[in-house]
Amino acid sequence: MITSLSFATEQGLLVPILLFAAGLVLLIKGGDWFVDGATSLAYRFKIPEIIIGATVVSIGTTLPEVMVSVTGALNGQGSMAYGNAIGSIICNTSLIAALTIAIRPGPVDTSSMKKPVLFFFASAIIYVVVAYLLGFFYWWVGAILLAIFVVYMFLTIKQGLKKPAVQGLDYVEEQELASTPEEAEKIKKSPLWKELLLLVVGAALIAVGADLLVDNGTIIAQQLGVPETVIALTFVALGTSLPELVTAITSLVKGHGSLSLGNVIGANIFNLVLVSGTSIILAPFEVPVGNTIAGINSSLILDLPLMLTVMAILTIPTLFTKKLHRAQGILLLAIYAAFCTLQFVL
Repeated sequence: MITSLSFATEQGLLVPILLFAAGLVLLIKGGDWFVDGATSLAYRFKIPEIIIGATVVSIGTTLPEVMVSVTGALNGQGSMAYGNAIGSIICNTSLIAALTIAIRPGPVDTSSMKKPVLFFFASAIIYVVVAYLLGFFYWWVGAILLAIFVVYMFLTIKQGLKKPAVQGLDYVEEQELASTPEEAEKIKKSPLWKELLLLVVGAALIAVGADLLVDNGTIIAQQLGVPETVIALTFVALGTSLPELVTAITSLVKGHGSLSLGNVIGANIFNLVLVSGTSIILAPFEVPVGNTIAGINSSLILDLPLMLTVMAILTIPTLFTKKLHRAQGILLLAIYAAFCTLQFVL
């Protein structure tokens, strides 16, 4: 952690506030560079935004979850990955994607969306079946999840590279990636190394900014006497999803909604197969028992079903209608608000 509570107590709130502000600036600038690099790559190689979002961008924004879960596994706390994965998926879908849809609903390239959705539900079914029937995540479960990750990446990249040869990008799609002719010309002239540098540096700034924001936001809240439960449901719970949130907002501002949707779906897949898979192999664990409802592990009757439900609400209507509806976003936001409220009751 960048600062500590004892240091903040000695120095007052000035240092945490300054570091919190610095984290916010890094997040905003990092998100700006990250989205610019990703959309430039999509334009250069004529790959649909939703595919770039579901692969390159998703890996970048999922790095905080990977780091937290792997560190926990190495410290003998492999079960941390369980709550981290499920909580992040619920947050990504019912808060981040929901905000995107509620603010700017619109058409979606469902042909590029089908594969990520199929891989998510296939991975989720494996995850849920293991949790319900075995109650223990053995190393071989982690191996299966990582194998799914490898197959998903291979097929998605193959699809992205093959699609331009079939149809390329028409004028409308080009304008979605480059909102002005001047921007399109700028992307054409921009060297590849610069786009990759924007992507890498942007991801690094997002990770550092999120760390600063969460650590110092938690310290400020503790110093002001905010209850631990509120801190857990705000700064800590949202902390590892900040990269997705920043990317979603930046994508919306820049007019790249498909990138944001692809990022959320891709990040959800990676939370199950990459984050969980790596942690399970390093430190197999039992399904953790936190709160209970009627004497039953709340994770089994609330968290896992909710994870599947919110993803179904986000993806299934979209695949049939080929567009996102504002009602989906509003419903998902209501579900997330109810879920957070319920945490105070349990």
